[in-house]
Amino acid sequence: MGAPSKDSQTLSVTDNRTGKSYTIPIKDNSIPATAFSAIRAPAYKGQRDEDEPQRGIKIADPGYLNTAPVRSEITYIDGENGVLRYRGIPIEQLAEQSNHLETAYLLIYGNLPTKSQYAEWEREVMHHTWLHTDMETFISSFRYDAHPVAILTSAFAALGSFHAEANPALQGQKLYTRGDASLDVLDKQILRILGKAPTLAAMAYRRRQGRPFNHPPQGLSYTASFLYMMDMLSEKEYRPNPVFEKALDVLFLLHADHEMNASAAAVLQTGSTLVDPYSAVAAGSAALYGPLHGGANEAVIRMLTKIGTPDKVPEFLERVKRKEAVLSGFGHRVYRTHDPRSFIVRKTAEEVFKVTGPSPLLDTALALYDGASKDEYFTSRKLGANVDFWSGIIYLAMGFPMDFFTVLFIVPRCVGWLAHWRQMMLQQGGVKIWRPKQIYVGPAKRDYVPLGEREDASGGEARKRLSKIHHSLATKRQLMNGCAKAKL
Repeated sequence: MGAPSKDSQTLSVTDNRTGKSYTIPIKDNSIPATAFSAIRAPAYKGQRDEDEPQRGIKIADPGYLNTAPVRSEITYIDGENGVLRYRGIPIEQLAEQSNHLETAYLLIYGNLPTKSQYAEWEREVMHHTWLHTDMETFISSFRYDAHPVAILTSAFAALGSFHAEANPALQGQKLYTRGDASLDVLDKQILRILGKAPTLAAMAYRRRQGRPFNHPPQGLSYTASFLYMMDMLSEKEYRPNPVFEKALDVLFLLHADHEMNASAAAVLQTGSTLVDPYSAVAAGSAALYGPLHGGANEAVIRMLTKIGTPDKVPEFLERVKRKEAVLSGFGHRVYRTHDPRSFIVRKTAEEVFKVTGPSPLLDTALALYDGASKDEYFTSRKLGANVDFWSGIIYLAMGFPMDFFTVLFIVPRCVGWLAHWRQMMLQQGGVKIWRPKQIYVGPAKRDYVPLGEREDASGGEARKRLSKIHHSLATKRQLMNGCAKAKL
């Protein structure tokens, strides 16, 4: 068969139920899922009405393994060859020559800024680091031991209440979808969120420490300002360590975007309702709270701690092969050869460790990396170290508590979320609400049974009835002190 031509970009589908054939257009190596709704057939004998074959074929894709809900110009990933590009520029070049704020401009607006554009961009972002004093009261209301991601997620949502002019529910649903007429209000909210994210994160950290909040400093970089707000006590002319400042900037740049991941999809799913961007970013933050998404580097540290010393690594790897242990920080759902960010982060780690000194965990990590990299079991399965493997070790060496690691993921990822959100708001044809279909496999139509006539229909399955709720002794005492008849 010869090479395909541009004119042959179609897919022919034959429905064996009816014998009918359909031609579906291929564009950018994709087909429209809605084309399958035209493939209809009468029900076969005994088929459930709920299958609705006469309404077209549905596409089943749990976990979005091969579903592309957007057309995007922002980030490109070639997982087979370990390629990551922001707006066409390789991540290696950006990490070597750019910085987080400049890369943020690239991701959001499509091109690297000129010198004057960058100066204005940096000035505006840093100007918006300040918060209304009521936010200090809000964050102070959390318990001292509240998880910092819970604080940050709530704070993002609360921010929207301070800017009524930015809320489509108050100003009209077309606030952000009027094309060029919406650019001013779009960009104002982007500046506010990017500027205030590190301030809110630092406040969440200080709340955990029981220390008063620091106000944003003047004249420091984005990451230096963040470190200042976290760590400054009462020193005069306090300045964060430049190695830490640079390391955090590189890590922020590497985590700024990663295509259509779980949290980006959460932001766009929420944003498709035309809600304000603060609520959409809060949804992304909540998605990153999940251990399958934002907790990977924390899992690496817990794994290394359990391994202990380098001499225990061979035994641990054997346990992994027997599926008795989990190897965290290796492999990736997208990257099949290597994570291009991992090489950059390892170089950054070396610079940090020159300042922090040797670490027992680092020795164990290096032994694990070398052992897995030379073992055919792992190499044949393309389980190379990813960005989470090295970033967790860096964060720990820099003194960040483990439950703060996800916060250090959320702050830079606001860039990617907002880039995708802005792209959605300005896309041709307007915004369509994301309303997925489902494949219903529940009961067919059945009649209501009066309460007194019912029997237990759970069939003994625990998940089909309320589980046993275990109450505290205080609750039991409270119920016993009253006239409650419930037996707990």
